[in-house]
Amino acid sequence: MPHNNYFPNSISSITHNTLSIMNIRIVLMVLVLSFGIGSEQQVPCYFIFGDSLVDNGNNNQLTSIAKANYAPYGIDFPGGPTGRCSNGKTSVDVIAERLGFNGHIPSYASARGRDILRGVNYASVVAGIREETGQKLG
Repeated sequence: MPHNNYFPNSISSITHNTLSIMNIRIVLMVLVLSFGIGSEQQVPCYFIFGDSLVDNGNNNQLTSIAKANYAPYGIDFPGGPTGRCSNGKTSVDVIAERLGFNGHIPSYASARGRDILRGVNYASVVAGIREETGQKLG
């Protein structure tokens, strides 16, 4: 059977890594949502790093086929498709709301001026730590 460089050698390593990431996100969500946070902004800024699970449009201006700026993506998000790989808000949008931010944290591609001081979303579809991540999709 020929070796495929696109997929890791072991499905169990993917499963373990995915479960670890999911566990971390679940713990963070529970912590954020469990506090009685009011409408006052709780932190001065919020910087986001990640992949398609939290990307909010950074790939829209890139030469890549890995994009989500068209229907059905964003059908439940105000203004329609934005580049989020979801039909509406992502987990970081909900966390930003719970932390008291007005509106969503802007993508790196659209952050301008003083917006950068309150936070930026650097997440990008097909982002990853492995060298071969994104080679097939741009």
